[in-house]
Amino acid sequence: MPFMRPHFVTARLALCCLSLAVLGLTSCGTLPGSGTPDFAYKNLPVADGSAVAGEGNNILFQGKPMALSGMAIKVGDKLRDVKLVQTDLSMVNINETKGKGKVRIISVVPSLDTKVCEQQTHYLSEKNKGLDRMVELISISIDTPFAQKRFAEEAKITNVTFLSDFRAADFGKAHGLLLKDPHLLSRAVMVVDKHNKVRYLQITPELAQLPDLDEAFRFAHSLMTES
Repeated sequence: MPFMRPHFVTARLALCCLSLAVLGLTSCGTLPGSGTPDFAYKNLPVADGSAVAGEGNNILFQGKPMALSGMAIKVGDKLRDVKLVQTDLSMVNINETKGKGKVRIISVVPSLDTKVCEQQTHYLSEKNKGLDRMVELISISIDTPFAQKRFAEEAKITNVTFLSDFRAADFGKAHGLLLKDPHLLSRAVMVVDKHNKVRYLQITPELAQLPDLDEAFRFAHSLMTES
């Protein structure tokens, strides 16, 4: 990946902030609760059921429909071969991460610079009931790798692999999870088996709601028991 000039990175970050402002999710400022060992969990709503990925389908944001874009992914499909950017700026195929050959839990968020996404990522890291010793935990967003690295350091999260889809939203497009107009990813959680097959998928019908990570943890644990 060629070195990006500072003004290019600044422009990318400004575009991200503008998209978030349009959604009314949050401003691109200091993350509440980050930089402390004990995250202050809030009583945020958890989604019931799942939306359907892909072109022609919608999710809601505060009741307003938002169109999904890209080729739909569903349970039973294999993850598509797309490259994402790691926090060290190197590229990695989603099917070739360090957890290759293991069960993996993939948490997809619009942006780590929102309260809901922040809590979703802390929950993945801190409430996984010891699964992080057996599976790979992955967080994917369109945040820049710099923002993801900062978030992980301030939140003291070391057991999650952060991958950025900021270059061209290839992951979002390839799995039908891209919200094209705000150029953000939808909110979702996947459990992928050791053969890279999607065995569990929840796309939150309302963007402002958390996915049911506890159910994803239970499903991942059942896959571990099977193997």
